[in-house]
Amino acid sequence: MSLNEEIFDFYKRLDRSLFIDNEFREYAGEDKALPIGFEQTISQPSLVLEMTLHLDLNKESKVLEIGTGSGYQTALLAEFSREIYSVERISELSQKAQERLSKLGYKNVSFRVGDGSEGWIQYAPYERIIVTAGAGIIPKELIEQLALGGKMVIPVGKKEVQELNLISKDKQGEITKESLGKVRFVPLVGKYTY
Repeated sequence: MSLNEEIFDFYKRLDRSLFIDNEFREYAGEDKALPIGFEQTISQPSLVLEMTLHLDLNKESKVLEIGTGSGYQTALLAEFSREIYSVERISELSQKAQERLSKLGYKNVSFRVGDGSEGWIQYAPYERIIVTAGAGIIPKELIEQLALGGKMVIPVGKKEVQELNLISKDKQGEITKESLGKVRFVPLVGKYTY
């Protein structure tokens, strides 16, 4: 079984209702974004899977996640990577996600509450970076914290619609950008908001 097949298999087994603790929990099985409080959402499952697959993870990956949210995306990352560093600006969401992921047995996730647009310089560089909020432009701090040979998935654009970008940094530090289609995320709060 390829790693992508393993990821898909785990995704099918991961119970999204474990990551929702409000009246929208009954809709956890539907393929759509749902509110989780604080004007934030848990992304639609098919998009979470797509973004995860585009990262091209491996068991040695050190991953920076911007926007812990419910912890649903974090669980997928933690299952298939060595270390996850996850930044969330809303402390209540970060705390709930920590409790959920701890209950699920994940010990390879470090959490921080703060401005995700600035990344997490202390543990850089990262082989993979995933941003689960829409940015107006790609934060230069995240480009700088991406390792040589690394990949980043980030939605960039305006409030109504963003373009999902796959950013690759080659071994010489050259950056290439590939469009993965149109998406709509809550805003990345901070100096890079749309």
